[in-house]
Amino acid sequence: MNRLQVLQSAIAKAIQSEFDLEIGSEDLTITPTRKEFEGDYTLVTFPLIPKLKSNPAAIGKKLGEHLMAVNDFVTNYNVIKGFLNLNLSNLYWHQVLGDIALADKYGYQPSNGQKVLVEYSSPNTNKPLHMGHIRNILLGWSCSKILEASGYEVIKTQIVNDRGIAICKSMLAWQKFGEGVTPETAGIKSDHFVGKYYVLFETKFQEEYKVWQESAEGQSYLSQNRKEGQSDQDFFKAYKNTYFNENSNLGKNARDMLISWENGDNDVRAIWKQMNEWVYSGFDQTYERLGVSFDKLYYESETYLLGKDQIADGLGKGVFYKENDGSVWIDMEDAKLDKKIVLRSDGTSVYMTQDIGTAELRYKDFGVDKMIYVVADEQNYHFKSLFEILKRLEAPYAAGLHHLSYGMIDLPTGKMKSREGTVVDADDLIEEVIEEARKSAIESGMLSDLVKEQQEEIFRIVGLGALKFFIIKVNPQKRMTFDPKQSVDMQGQTGPYIQNAYVRIMSILNKIDFRVEKNIHGYEISGVEKDLVMKLSEFPSVVLEAARTFEPSEVANYCFVLSKGFHRFYHDFPIIKAESEEAKAFRIMLITLISKVLKEGMFLLGVEMPDRM
Repeated sequence: MNRLQVLQSAIAKAIQSEFDLEIGSEDLTITPTRKEFEGDYTLVTFPLIPKLKSNPAAIGKKLGEHLMAVNDFVTNYNVIKGFLNLNLSNLYWHQVLGDIALADKYGYQPSNGQKVLVEYSSPNTNKPLHMGHIRNILLGWSCSKILEASGYEVIKTQIVNDRGIAICKSMLAWQKFGEGVTPETAGIKSDHFVGKYYVLFETKFQEEYKVWQESAEGQSYLSQNRKEGQSDQDFFKAYKNTYFNENSNLGKNARDMLISWENGDNDVRAIWKQMNEWVYSGFDQTYERLGVSFDKLYYESETYLLGKDQIADGLGKGVFYKENDGSVWIDMEDAKLDKKIVLRSDGTSVYMTQDIGTAELRYKDFGVDKMIYVVADEQNYHFKSLFEILKRLEAPYAAGLHHLSYGMIDLPTGKMKSREGTVVDADDLIEEVIEEARKSAIESGMLSDLVKEQQEEIFRIVGLGALKFFIIKVNPQKRMTFDPKQSVDMQGQTGPYIQNAYVRIMSILNKIDFRVEKNIHGYEISGVEKDLVMKLSEFPSVVLEAARTFEPSEVANYCFVLSKGFHRFYHDFPIIKAESEEAKAFRIMLITLISKVLKEGMFLLGVEMPDRM
């Protein structure tokens, strides 16, 4: 039991003693006292009024007097309207710090016996990972680490979208225009190599489409189908997908290739296997740079036929219904959703079918209690529908499904685009941010005494820390702009700002050989020091709340506030040259624990701490 729980328990006992009411300490609302009022912690008495049948002032006065009479750690109190503000003793704060120091793995909870599966990244194998994937990956990874710290057994997974018409486009372009070149002979990172042919397909398709538009057939189609007032450009822009499916030779070739793949054609499968291996190799290099990994990979080529058994079972239970053409649907209008097709009239699957089957497969594989899908907010409606279907199918894990939805990520220059060759690749973004860290360090001259290899390692750690923190600190549901230059600002709400706090502490600790050999409980803690101890005490609850809400930004912002508090403390209070041995011992213990919590908190975000800055 930590000290705040001791306080909660004391208040619960006071309520029982004064009002003859047994109440759980977890049902009490206790928060740090606002700065404009005197006190350390505040009990909100409003929720107690109906139960205690008394007014807030009377409740606060009785509880305050009782707590002061029977607990030596409550030294004073005041009541402001419905708020009981409590002053806690110097000894209380020393004990809080001592509890943190003695904790084996501070901030971590024991196993809760539950399993959770987190799906993130899940790219297509027709191009390299891009900037949007970075936000997805960082959210998924940090969420996984936070859930582990909160007592869950976590399975990290992705489903690789390795089949379909988009994959066939890059395959066809390489087959037609590649002339046998490979990533090795081209000297290009292998996933970028495949992505080059996906872009090339689009380029060749646009050239073909332009020729068709200017042909007699295209002009005839335009004159017969253009709406009144519609320009030629607007018509052909709207007709593009139809042209691909009905008129395009390249479109026909790509569709034929997909059919051949589905029929198991050896030659097509050989190209598919080779190009996917190139992409996987490139993906693995990017994942390694980001410091992320997976426990289990699923492939759409192996799961795209799943779900039909669940559909048949649901038909028997009346969850689904058949239309006259044989297609299978579900009506979810009563849940403010719509009617969704789950099986086409020819018996083929749709994406919803696959997702139903894949969820069932994962449950059979791991027996998880929860499944977290990290997917962009364009799929919000899809996941609402999927979760409602699984609920109606009475899947045992249905209550534990969550869509960790996130918004788009832009650069200051504007929204990124895909398929025109201007997509912001993950590798390019990583390199750009490391370069910004390199420029900043060279300008400061702080690392000039290190050899080049040591400098480059620090640039890597600081650059990746800047990238990760800047993205994770934003609430996932918000669209955000990532500014590489701003992300390395040592004075902003950034990863390097927090890393600098850690480095500064380690620099102090490396200069001294000091052991706390005397009782320091007599040292009178200042208000700034008390604020830091209180902030340290909040770390476990911050981690638990971040796990409950699947919100890694809670941990990121906690680390920033703790760092900011340390920088202020460092500026105002001497440590090695403290005014007394007791002050020195206390402050060394305090900054030691700040460094440990910062390192652990940033670890949960996937951020390393450097030895130098």
